[in-house]
Amino acid sequence: MLKKFNERNKNTLMETLDIEYVDLGIDFLTAKMPVTSKVHQPYGQLHGGATAALAETVGSAASRFFIDATSQIINGIELTINHIKSKKEGEVFATARNIHKGRSTHLWEVRVEDEQGQLISICKMTNIILEKNNSKN
Repeated sequence: MLKKFNERNKNTLMETLDIEYVDLGIDFLTAKMPVTSKVHQPYGQLHGGATAALAETVGSAASRFFIDATSQIINGIELTINHIKSKKEGEVFATARNIHKGRSTHLWEVRVEDEQGQLISICKMTNIILEKNNSKN
């Protein structure tokens, strides 16, 4: 399953940021992102926007496990993020855990941690579940 998810990252922001899904469980999905100059802000620290992209990536992908992908799509409708600690190099890991799994909305807590498990950012993400529009208008 993770291999399939990672294959979908080709030619996307996820590939640009080197985001890779690395762990999956019954109630979580984890992705990692290297912290290099590619995701730094001008002061040499991890950019909050790159962290937010990682959090939204894993939160959106996690919702996919709970929908019928043949007839439904997921759109993120809200992301809040608090940055707790800076990071200059290494890797960060974002783990999404479901808070609410409704028919039309999913709410996720996404913890972004470093290699030692120290909290870098904490996020809350809400996804809306929509029916695919198969018309060609």
